[in-house]
Amino acid sequence: MMEWLLVPLAYSVGSVCSAIVVCRLMGLPDPREQGSGNPGATNVMRFGGKKAAGITLLGDSLKGLLPVYAGKMLGVPTELLAIIGLAAFMGHLYPVFFGFKGGKGVATSVGVLLGFSWLLGGAVMATWLLMYKIGKISSLSALVASVLSSLYAWFLIGDPAIVSATAVMTVFLLWRHKTNIERLLTGEET
Repeated sequence: MMEWLLVPLAYSVGSVCSAIVVCRLMGLPDPREQGSGNPGATNVMRFGGKKAAGITLLGDSLKGLLPVYAGKMLGVPTELLAIIGLAAFMGHLYPVFFGFKGGKGVATSVGVLLGFSWLLGGAVMATWLLMYKIGKISSLSALVASVLSSLYAWFLIGDPAIVSATAVMTVFLLWRHKTNIERLLTGEET
């Protein structure tokens, strides 16, 4: 029963906004008040550069990976592992420490997927890289990789709980990217 404490712990870890922490530590402006206003690595790159964005990306990924990996090490059932991953992801989207206004969740979802399976996370990252190499549009790359993630989870893992968690993350990623999708459809996305 104690293993269920990993769920609120995962949400709390997910709620730590890497972009805000990195920007404060590096003397950069608050990412919520710069560029797109999104506290994520892509926005941090716009005004803070590659180093700040890279640290943000790593932080956001780790807060998805570490709770899931901890659950795996403790041998929690797959259903609970899926819930732990979702809790970390939802913490990033709706962080308790920052007024429930978080990022879009791409890096954190990749961290969760890496926690579920290195092969699954690797397939999603490879898809993102391939799409970015082709189209040079980060949001499009993230959306395609996310949509394919459930399919990858089905073929690579096959566990209904993991596939379901992956599908839920995809739905939220699509929702959080709705303005990007609108700009993609009108050809205005940079």
